[in-house]
Amino acid sequence: MTGTAVRERPAAGTTESGRVPAPRRVGRYTMALPSRPPVAAVATVSGPMEGRGPLGHGIDHVHQDRTLGQPSWELAESRLLVDAAQRCCRKAGLELDQVDVLLAGDLLNQIISSSFAARDLDLPYVGLFGACSTFALAVGLAAVLVDGGYAATALAAVSSHHDSAERQFRYPVEFGAQRPPTAQWTATGAAAVLVGGPARKARVRITHVTLGRVVDMGIKDPYNMGGAMAWVAADTIRRHFQDTGRDFGDYDLVATGDLAAVGHPMAAELLREAGYEPGDRFADCGLLLYDRRRQDVHAGGSGCACSGIVFGAGFYPDLYEGRLRRLLLVSTGSLHNKMTWEQGQSIPTVAHAVAFEHAGEEASP
Repeated sequence: MTGTAVRERPAAGTTESGRVPAPRRVGRYTMALPSRPPVAAVATVSGPMEGRGPLGHGIDHVHQDRTLGQPSWELAESRLLVDAAQRCCRKAGLELDQVDVLLAGDLLNQIISSSFAARDLDLPYVGLFGACSTFALAVGLAAVLVDGGYAATALAAVSSHHDSAERQFRYPVEFGAQRPPTAQWTATGAAAVLVGGPARKARVRITHVTLGRVVDMGIKDPYNMGGAMAWVAADTIRRHFQDTGRDFGDYDLVATGDLAAVGHPMAAELLREAGYEPGDRFADCGLLLYDRRRQDVHAGGSGCACSGIVFGAGFYPDLYEGRLRRLLLVSTGSLHNKMTWEQGQSIPTVAHAVAFEHAGEEASP
């Protein structure tokens, strides 16, 4: 259903602040990519729980041992990222040394899973942290680099692991702490997207990237990340619509990163208050990765790999085959750590959006 929001748009040729934008800027927050960089390949790997979920059939490889034979959860997570990156390059028909840059991130201190993986992959490396928004951030920046001519191929990759995240952000799983109904289950897995490369067979392209701003609604409960992130998800979607002149009617689907059962309906209501009607075109990766009726994930999924796996195992095949013609993926991130919430600080949040389009088999933009 097409939204009917009343938009306060800046004067032509200016941003909200009155500055003249760069040629590829659309409004204040969005970058339009004239070359429409192609998605060459996508790969996903996961742990056993994700493999038993509704999208398990679409995951490239499900590891039945969530330690991957490693001595720690953290090293297992790093191996997941390496696995996804290597599979992605193989699917694209490229060797690793043909990749110009790796953009990767995870949830752990100093993004160690990504850095250890980059050590093994031996690629030029940009480490990113946006919490669970990192997937859209990495893919969006990879597309910007390719569109600008700074890379012919850019590999965006993310990882998360339930047990490493619990140990860092809350309580080690061995502690057996009681989880409230608002808690979400951090996905164990990794996703990699190769942007660029030969475009003649590209059937999915990236057209816009909207970078979100940090928003803090004063929520201090680390078990209520969906509620903390709902406002920023709606904010980024609204700003993308304002910048581009689009609304829900211009997309087959708008999907948030992992607001889950608590945050997703809140975001929908906030968008209605802003004048947009999401209707049945509004989904959430945290509600799609698991079957909450059969799997004990409480409010739903989360983690860097959540939106990555849902995109790779669910949305991308639909885009590739044309069942989805246009998708706006809005990954959301809760930018806290264990120390900040133990000190009573509230939770800053951010959301980044990437617009994907089905392009058929034609290479021309």
